[in-house]
Amino acid sequence: MAKPIELTTITITQEKPPHRLAYIGKFEQPVDYGVHGGVQEFYGYKPETELPSTLDHIVAAAGG
Repeated sequence: MAKPIELTTITITQEKPPHRLAYIGKFEQPVDYGVHGGVQEFYGYKPETELPSTLDHIVAAAGG
């Protein structure tokens, strides 16, 4: 079996819920996550600021 070509360290911190910051690898700037649109309706939560959800990130990655 081949060795992995990349190992990524990710640290996620919880700001004011549902706002989260994801620190990915050696990138200095974190990625902001929260809720918006249908996700906020599903959870019945209206955030102060709408932000992309983790689901948005997964869909964007799959669309590549």
